[in-house]
Amino acid sequence: MTLSIPAASAEGHDLLALGALVTRLDPGIIPFAEADTYALHVSGGEYNVAANLSTCFGLKTAIASAIVDYPIGKRIEAAVRKAGVTPYYQRFAFDGVRGPNMALVWSDRGQGVRGPVVFYNRSNEAAGRLKPGSFDWKAIFAKGVRWFHSGGIFSALSLTTPDLVIEAMEAAKKAGALVSFDLNYRAKLWAVAAAEQGLSSTQAEAGAAKTLRKIVSHVDVLVGNEEDLQKGLGLKGPEVESKGKLDPAAFFGLISQVTNDFPNIKAVATTLREVHSTNRHSWSAVLWLEGASYTAPACELDVYDRVGGGDGFAAGLFYGLLSGKSPEEALRLGWSHGALLTTTPGDTSMATLEQVEAFAKGGSARIQR
Repeated sequence: MTLSIPAASAEGHDLLALGALVTRLDPGIIPFAEADTYALHVSGGEYNVAANLSTCFGLKTAIASAIVDYPIGKRIEAAVRKAGVTPYYQRFAFDGVRGPNMALVWSDRGQGVRGPVVFYNRSNEAAGRLKPGSFDWKAIFAKGVRWFHSGGIFSALSLTTPDLVIEAMEAAKKAGALVSFDLNYRAKLWAVAAAEQGLSSTQAEAGAAKTLRKIVSHVDVLVGNEEDLQKGLGLKGPEVESKGKLDPAAFFGLISQVTNDFPNIKAVATTLREVHSTNRHSWSAVLWLEGASYTAPACELDVYDRVGGGDGFAAGLFYGLLSGKSPEEALRLGWSHGALLTTTPGDTSMATLEQVEAFAKGGSARIQR
């Protein structure tokens, strides 16, 4: 099977994402217990990809999501408009007391030997109420969509969101769009969903793998690291000697299992990161595409805010593939954009296409005059 890139259309979307929109409250390097002020970033694993492709790469993108009609919802809507992303909202009324709510993600950046801290408040989240039938996919895809994207975070929110993801993927396939999925395995989210059903942590992981395998059977391009592939899809680790976090042997060692179980998969990609301290990372990326393996260079990152780097990688990779770049070029664009995204605050890109292309070609941080 080949990765056939659909042609662009004048009225359609280059990429449509399905996922939750959230606010991330960020006290910077101050620990939460001591913080008095927070920066607010509008985020979402799936939305970040659409926003990056719009703001940095100039593509026409859209997001299908839930929105609550209250001030926080309006703040999120304003950010989506500013990013140039077309929204398809399922709207929910706020009851004035309990919700439904737009989710909160709390994340401090850490500093040096003190690592970042991330936790959630996703109680009564509107996005978890989304279900098959929430969106008119036929009408949306009739406008023309080249690429559809979703992920494991959204799929873990409720019993109904996985079925919605599959419904959207089936509509995307019928419309001729490519389908991608970021496994983004988050044990916390799957454990809570399982506990609500009276299941144990062991049963939670097994249930997550069962659900994600069903979804991945519809996917063309899969994003996920070694842990995502093993825990998210229930694959066994290969017998390989890994020389370090940047050694792609373990990742490529899993590819035969992925393709044996999911012959529909045409590409698998992930970042490789070795964390020396909160602010110093070694960084690379890998791509398996239609039987061939590609590895990006390794570089040292001085990290300002690591959140969103993986979504930045995915956006750059997707842009390269949508633009007809070679696999090596597409991988380098993803690697470059993900690296640059870690140099600014927030979850979405502040980089320019010129910066991404320059670093992908071996540029440096010398002053630009």
